[in-house]
Amino acid sequence: MHIAPLSPHDPTELGGYELLGRIGHGGMGQVYLGESPGGEPAAVKVIKPSVVDSETRQRFAQEVEILKTIWGARIAALLDADPEADRPWLATEYIEGLDLSRHVASHGPLPSLLTASLGATLAEALATVHKQGLLHRDLKPANVLLGPNGPKIIDFGLAVFAESSVSLTAPNTVVGTPSCMPPEQAGGEKPLTPAVDVYALGAVLLFAASGHLPYQATNIHVLFHQVIDPATAPDLSGAPDELVPLLTAMLAHRAQDRPALDDVVRQCRALIEAQGFKVAQARRRLTSHTAAPARIPDSLLSAAEAPTAPLPPTGVPAGTATAPPTTAEPEPGTTRRLPPTATDPAPDLTPGPGATRGVPPTGPDRVPTLADGPLPESGTRGTDVLPEPAPGTGRDPAVPPAPVPPAKARTRRPRHSAQARITAQRLRETYAASAPF
Repeated sequence: MHIAPLSPHDPTELGGYELLGRIGHGGMGQVYLGESPGGEPAAVKVIKPSVVDSETRQRFAQEVEILKTIWGARIAALLDADPEADRPWLATEYIEGLDLSRHVASHGPLPSLLTASLGATLAEALATVHKQGLLHRDLKPANVLLGPNGPKIIDFGLAVFAESSVSLTAPNTVVGTPSCMPPEQAGGEKPLTPAVDVYALGAVLLFAASGHLPYQATNIHVLFHQVIDPATAPDLSGAPDELVPLLTAMLAHRAQDRPALDDVVRQCRALIEAQGFKVAQARRRLTSHTAAPARIPDSLLSAAEAPTAPLPPTGVPAGTATAPPTTAEPEPGTTRRLPPTATDPAPDLTPGPGATRGVPPTGPDRVPTLADGPLPESGTRGTDVLPEPAPGTGRDPAVPPAPVPPAKARTRRPRHSAQARITAQRLRETYAASAPF
């Protein structure tokens, strides 16, 4: 999910939530990434000051009340809200990931197996909403978020109670997304039934499988005419053959000809099992295919939370850039000396004949620590035992003097580098000096 920095005109805090960046916007408001005092991320939706009036507040308050009513594993949960504030706001569960519209635009349509899994998941979620006496009325690809735990439905701003003819919509006006809207909703019929969400889900699944919606037109009036006209069939081109019968039924012109959501779930299960998979397997494949890695850009975090650079070697001032040495020979004045022993009053990090690199010296003055123990075999977890240096060279023949390679070419196992062994030695020294036993 793209997160943009706050602008100078954006609030930095609402209802105790610290606002970190912008994650979306619309004609009525702005959505921010927020964080609670306890560190819980949230999507904070705020109504724009320019559109705040009594009707907007009433509609916003209705959305809050609906979000308090609905529940379900595939519904973004309400966290807090204040529709009476100077800038009305609500906070919902933050879902890290792309919406379906952006995912298809970036990665292409989903295979039929994953589309069927998405259909079963969303149909079950909508059935839960309907059991609570509600209709979504604005299901579309942008309102399906593909999170790390699977898809979730968001934005119940246009949701209404089923079988109700009462609406905040002005007479002779239609609200919603025309390209995903069923004919009865586009024609302004009241009351609406659960079949409106079945149609919208069919449009979402068609988009997931083919990359386009049932009707497309650059002119809004032409688009409405296509949706309402019973003679204009939806465009199912590009949809896999095995999905066409289900999509045709879900996008039927008459509401009574569309299947119930429970039947949609059963048909999606049959499509999954016909390909040799169980529903749970298909769900896992869908999540692994669509989920983005959870992350919040470091630029949005405070300095105290941002990742810190490793400490420089002893003797090097803070902020001084250092690079791993090309040989095992430490630079004068940049490394700490080891504690004196009975055999060597001033040993350094350069191994002598018969010595092993990275192993603390022993002797009567040596303080044993938990770091001590039997030496592991070469190549095992821990400090590797290296061969003796070539006579008279003072360096390890296994580490030839060569330029430091680019970052991408460096090994991902730092215990094999000279700098890693030097750092480990210093850590052991520090731990030994502070250990109480």
